[in-house]
Amino acid sequence: MKFIFADSLDYVDPAFDFIADRSPAERQPYWDDAYPHEILGYAPYDGVLVSRGIIGDHRVKGKYTSSQARRFHLVGARKFLRLDKPQFKDLDIFGDCGAFTYVQEERPPYSATEMAEFYDECGFTHGASVDHIIFDFDPAATGMAGGSDDAKARFDITLENADAFRREALAMDASFKPLGVVQGWSPASMAEAARRLVAMGYDYLALGGMVPLKSPEIKLCLEAIRDVIPSSTRLHILGFAKADDIDGFHGFDIASFDTTSPLIRAFKDAKQNYYLPGDGLALRYFTSIRIPQAIENPKLQRTVKKGIFRAEDLVAMESAALSALRAYDAGGADIDDVLQAILIYSAALVEEKSYAECRDSILLARLAVRYRETLMEKPWKQCGCPICATVGVEVIIFRGSNRNKRRGIHNLAIYHEHIERLDLKRAVHRPYDLSRSLCATKR
Repeated sequence: MKFIFADSLDYVDPAFDFIADRSPAERQPYWDDAYPHEILGYAPYDGVLVSRGIIGDHRVKGKYTSSQARRFHLVGARKFLRLDKPQFKDLDIFGDCGAFTYVQEERPPYSATEMAEFYDECGFTHGASVDHIIFDFDPAATGMAGGSDDAKARFDITLENADAFRREALAMDASFKPLGVVQGWSPASMAEAARRLVAMGYDYLALGGMVPLKSPEIKLCLEAIRDVIPSSTRLHILGFAKADDIDGFHGFDIASFDTTSPLIRAFKDAKQNYYLPGDGLALRYFTSIRIPQAIENPKLQRTVKKGIFRAEDLVAMESAALSALRAYDAGGADIDDVLQAILIYSAALVEEKSYAECRDSILLARLAVRYRETLMEKPWKQCGCPICATVGVEVIIFRGSNRNKRRGIHNLAIYHEHIERLDLKRAVHRPYDLSRSLCATKR
């Protein structure tokens, strides 16, 4: 099973000064920064996915600057992503059209011909057909029953584009592998879409619209699809938001999936934002310690404007929390003392009150339990990845992009190892139909 990382310009500054909390004055973002595979020295994924909508153009506002978008088109995906080194030459580069970026439009802004030319000219190894997301979902609908008029229109648009896309790829003798995208409003309609895509000639399908669905609903879709397509047909899950549940999906012969979840959780999950391998094949999660910059955090600055705190007092609490945590890491502070220093600052952030006024707060008590576990376990000392080995305790501090994204890159490394352990388990224990191809794309 291939873990494909959906990139969104997720790089960090290797020269970032954690004590001064700044990058060098001469730093040029992108040019001086490092992608996960560069800062680690190895790729914590089996490939990278780039969405056309992330790059952007005059029709869709992407995340790339105009100069970055021009360079991507000029030099191609592999060179732009700096995957052109010998050690990365076998990594796949998937592309999709970024359907979430135009979800409100009546029709996708890209044609099948345009996307096929884009994938081919930019050197993608795999390219997904032009789809239109369907958000309706009825798990009980049978056949082609159900579905709004809009859902049915999007279903037809997606299949028409897939047919034209494959024909175009064949006509141009494209260097990329075409994937037909499946959209539907029920397991049955998705199965019908998959059946039609296989009839068109596709042997690699990508399941779209999975992001809002729960794991049991995704499994219903996979089961319905697997029942109507050849066992040799490979499946990819686009935007797999349930990445941590991947072991529960191994019976469906998923060849690949893309996700940003391990990286994004580093700064969007309040509780489980640092990964470590757990017992057996599980993952362990820890809570990173939030010590924001007092003069930049909007919530803390509101307390200054309201007269609750003075700016210099917040800066002093921030400094005390950072100093205590670093001293604890070096063996020069007691866990209770460092926890109190952190909670004193957390009170201003969480309750907008002084610690003395809210020390018995339920929110602070819950935070104290999670922080104490993190401090007792010192997970950053248990990990030997290049991130943790280089920056140490800074990786567990929730504070600014260069720390948070480094923690996310650490999570990618741990998660990739997790996927490899699951694949090893599948190779030894195969509890499903042996006639099915085991991850047909596995090398």
